[in-house]
Amino acid sequence: QLQASGGGLVQAGGSLRLSCAASGGTFSSYVMGWFRQAPGKERDFVATISRIGGGTSYADSVKGRFTISRDNAKNTVYLQMNSLKPDDTGVYVCAARPFISRSTNSNDYNYWGQGTLVTVSS
Repeated sequence: QLQASGGGLVQAGGSLRLSCAASGGTFSSYVMGWFRQAPGKERDFVATISRIGGGTSYADSVKGRFTISRDNAKNTVYLQMNSLKPDDTGVYVCAARPFISRSTNSNDYNYWGQGTLVTVSS
């Protein structure tokens, strides 16, 4: 089970930190990812992190602004979002993939949490 939190309303240029707490499995066995869905749009990849945190990948639109990290002792993955833009608005969802390799494709993730809404005002 994945439980995301930390969303909210923030002004452009501000920051938010999302958390996703996992339960019911061996957290360190899963690649973790963050995806987002803006109103009326498809779900897009945001970031992914390897099982022990040694490797990360980001969507071009968030590189240099967002940082994904994880704490396997706390069964939690984080998404630090800085310099937020109105285009970052959407529902952010965390996902888990029980394989070694990272993926930017949502179809490669087996488990999904509920989303947390991020709204960036201009």
